[in-house]
Amino acid sequence: MSGTHLLAAETNPKLQWVEIGDLNNVTDWGVLLRGVTTVIHLAARTHVLHEKEPDPLEAYRRINVAVTERLAKACVTAGVKRLVFLSSVKVNGESTLDRPFCESDIPQPQDAYGKSKLEAETVLKEIGNGSDLETVIVRPPLVYGPGVKGNFLRLLDIARRGWPLPLASVQNLRSFIYVENLVTAIIACATHAHAPGKTYLVSDHSDLSTPELLRQLALHFGLPARIWPCPPRLLQGVAHLLGRGAEASRLLGSLQVDCSLIRSELGWTPPFSIAEGLVQTTHWHQKKYQ
Repeated sequence: MSGTHLLAAETNPKLQWVEIGDLNNVTDWGVLLRGVTTVIHLAARTHVLHEKEPDPLEAYRRINVAVTERLAKACVTAGVKRLVFLSSVKVNGESTLDRPFCESDIPQPQDAYGKSKLEAETVLKEIGNGSDLETVIVRPPLVYGPGVKGNFLRLLDIARRGWPLPLASVQNLRSFIYVENLVTAIIACATHAHAPGKTYLVSDHSDLSTPELLRQLALHFGLPARIWPCPPRLLQGVAHLLGRGAEASRLLGSLQVDCSLIRSELGWTPPFSIAEGLVQTTHWHQKKYQ
């Protein structure tokens, strides 16, 4: 977690950029929190494609739980009013079937990352309930936009190069959130009087199937979408044999969230459509290869 910043504000002279180095359970937050009223905690150990840790859950806990707990306690000591914590939809689970996830669902994290985020949420709620610190939890689905990495970046590469994929028969639905939409949701959680103590799921409020996402990406690249039909069960079976079952599940399965609670309680609506977000993302990707 080297190079973490309390405030990243290169272009805004009114904000301060502070280098704090590695995050761990002994990080001294005292001086940094002096005079601060609101903290937005985004730092985390996220998905590791090629895990080398002998105990992945413990590795996630060292950052996602222990650091979060220390920061929250430091906020209490410093008199910080509110802490907004960026969690993940993975706390709810990996897939949906008959309806989207909502905040009242019983959490069912499946992997070490999701489990560590749930544990961090639990710690925050306990600290908030035992102090004057207001805590707000935000659970986004996949976040995309300029600088996106992981599976979404691979889909961008495929769409830009016009590679064919056997995904035309997939009939799933997945929620996403454009990074600028996520920023406005976080700001609402940091400022609204009704947010303290709440957990909110957020999204672009416009879900897409995997083939529709590829079609839109190809359209913004000015290319035809080269997808052809193949039974999803066959694709899943082949992926499982190749040891890529989890990756295939993300392409073939559904994962939707219901963001109506934050819309009704905080009056938040995503200012950018998913089409606008994809345009900005593909423009960024094109510039990388110019």
